[in-house]
Amino acid sequence: MSNIQPATFYSQCHAFFQRKGVTLSPRTYFIHAMSFMALGLFSSLLIGSILNTVGIKLSIPLFTDTLWPLAKQMTGPAIAVAVAYALKAPPLVMFSVTTVGAAGAMLGGPVGAFVSALIATELGKLVANETKVDILVTPAITMVSGVLVGTLIGPYIGQFMTSLGDLIMSATLLQPLLMGAVVAVLMGMALTLPISSAAIAIMLSLNGLAAGAATVGCCVQMVGFAVMSFRENRWAGVMAQGLGTSMLQMPNIIKNYRIWIPTILASAILGPIATTIFKLENTPLGAGMGTSGFVGQIQSFIALEGAGWDSMTMYSVILLMHLVLPAMLTLAFSELFRKAGWIKPGDLTLNLQ
Repeated sequence: MSNIQPATFYSQCHAFFQRKGVTLSPRTYFIHAMSFMALGLFSSLLIGSILNTVGIKLSIPLFTDTLWPLAKQMTGPAIAVAVAYALKAPPLVMFSVTTVGAAGAMLGGPVGAFVSALIATELGKLVANETKVDILVTPAITMVSGVLVGTLIGPYIGQFMTSLGDLIMSATLLQPLLMGAVVAVLMGMALTLPISSAAIAIMLSLNGLAAGAATVGCCVQMVGFAVMSFRENRWAGVMAQGLGTSMLQMPNIIKNYRIWIPTILASAILGPIATTIFKLENTPLGAGMGTSGFVGQIQSFIALEGAGWDSMTMYSVILLMHLVLPAMLTLAFSELFRKAGWIKPGDLTLNLQ
């Protein structure tokens, strides 16, 4: 029998994992890696969809017939490489994980690609540079483990996420007032938190009214923070938050949570308006994007055109619900909070240097 004590064995394993850069941290996997997963989605499926729309409008076959099908096919590999990059994978792991991403996406969609790539990357890191035949062992372990994970659990993951998304969309159709508020608030908060609302929307395959409410909630966070912090951050803050991300305000929210309440209240009001009065819709690609690069608006155009909206009505409602009302409502609430002393000068200041 071995004389190695449990405490010693644990200590050795911990030291080995630390040396290989494997942290087993939920924050690393579900916040940091998922944020990079969103970048992989943007760099493949999302930009491909935008260029496909441009190609349809301007009759560019390169965009519609060549680039768009390739972008869809490469979504899994792009997610896998993004995850491997986030986890600081060595070269052989990062290159091998492309096959894993393709298998995971084929069997379980974006979530399948993410989970398969996550596990394969960490296992690949553990064996990398540990043998004299590293060029054979590392790619083999990475690919086999990832494809095995994708094969065994990918379909179940994909089915679960689809079912959850269907449940949210069905509930929104049945209770548009309540669910409009719930979806708008939660997706907007997800956009501001250090997680990826875009990845969540795509993983859930959100579309229709639920996606429309989610987009409004995300727009409120971005436009709202840009407007309510204008006196502190001026135009640089408008651009950074309005076209970038409201996540920049998280350090300030931690210091004074009250600065978050105006955007949450505005989301709770505008979400139901989007679902009951205007019946706004969106696609999974735009549902979690807000005004970031105007992707949410571009995808709204695609969804509403498909629903038969005329151009003038579509542009007017999107302008009103995605930009004008989020700015007005959030500003009104924030001014009340300033007068009450809940928001003080400097509470919304960003370090944009």
